[in-house]
Amino acid sequence: MTKATSHPESLILLRPDTGEEFKLALTDGSIRAADLQQVLLGKDLPWILSYDPGFLNTASCRSDITFINGDAGILSYRGYPVEQLAGVCNFEDICLLLWDGELPTSEQAEAFHQELSNEAILSADMVELFAAFPNGAHPMTMMTAALAVLGSKYPDSSDVLDPKNRRRQMIRLLAKTPALAALAYRRFVGLPVVGPRPELGYTGSFLRMLLGKPGEDYEMSQTVQRAIDALLTLHADHEQNCSTSAVRNVGSSQTNPYSSVAAGCAALHGPLHGGANQAVLEMLNEIGTVDNVTNFLDSCKAGDRRLMGFGHRVYKNYDPRAKVIRGLCHDILSTIKDDPRLNIAQALEEAALADDYFISRKLFPNVDFYSGLIYSALGFPPEMFTVFFMVGRMPGWLAHWNEMLEDPEQRIVRPRQLYGGPALRDVPTASERR
Repeated sequence: MTKATSHPESLILLRPDTGEEFKLALTDGSIRAADLQQVLLGKDLPWILSYDPGFLNTASCRSDITFINGDAGILSYRGYPVEQLAGVCNFEDICLLLWDGELPTSEQAEAFHQELSNEAILSADMVELFAAFPNGAHPMTMMTAALAVLGSKYPDSSDVLDPKNRRRQMIRLLAKTPALAALAYRRFVGLPVVGPRPELGYTGSFLRMLLGKPGEDYEMSQTVQRAIDALLTLHADHEQNCSTSAVRNVGSSQTNPYSSVAAGCAALHGPLHGGANQAVLEMLNEIGTVDNVTNFLDSCKAGDRRLMGFGHRVYKNYDPRAKVIRGLCHDILSTIKDDPRLNIAQALEEAALADDYFISRKLFPNVDFYSGLIYSALGFPPEMFTVFFMVGRMPGWLAHWNEMLEDPEQRIVRPRQLYGGPALRDVPTASERR
């Protein structure tokens, strides 16, 4: 696979005081901030600023971790297509791939598993933390708080410039994330705590903490375990999305990794980022039957409803993750239970992909379209869907945090703005304000 080589020929810049546009020629599709600052306007306005709301066309960093070609529907981790990885490698292998750049040997994988096992158990005070949350607290709210609190237990985590210390904290965070997520779930639904069993593997131990009973052996279908492992893999990284950018932005101040990933967790909690799969289920419930699919799509085209789980900021083709999850959904529902919403989802997808209205707008199923059906089939409430997303995304967040700290070009993030308020003026006296 080769990276795209087409670049724009010029960059549109805006003068911050008047909004006047300027064009700056590009040679390789990019320009450094230092070069941009050489475009002088005068002593009062030292340089022109680019204006890019939402950073739709702004590269904030160079990264070797994940490549996306949204037009072609390509997502790869370190060069490997994600759909191949999800069918061959387990989640622990994916973590090492994201962190180190290569898939591990069997010896490396075993050593890594042992490192994770050694850090898997949470201290009693962390368990007590979840008991202190009010009834009905959202699991993602609990996770955001717990990740930050976890950092208070490891004062050495502030030494982020020591590579060995960074690695130690990364392993600790990755190892403890499933236990935190399981505590959030069991607090939310009112179940007693079940501890980890690392010998079951990362995903097996996670499922036991979620669904097992204290003091009892736990058996989970291998089909289910493989499917959840694949889902974690498919969510492991996705370039500079909102939550990953939050991790990098906060981490650029050289704060500890626990605070950085807590920021990512807070960003992921938003409905425009991690909560879309819950909205898909609500939409399928609203449609009710396959017979109502056509009328529902007509209402979407009329602007009365939104087609959830279709379209993506980056992908203008079929999301490669959605293709894999579609198959996983079939496997899970055939193993666990029949869910009529799967038939609705399939009919909805088939009808939308045959309709010029949605095709012309490049609205294809994304990663959220089928994933909620899987979690629902396993008995999890919608509030937990984003928690699964977060557990999968943790190694990606940590990979980017570590890469950012190793990059000599990176600085503390400090975007500029275009000011649109009043011109400079004198403060009126008290009598003048009467």
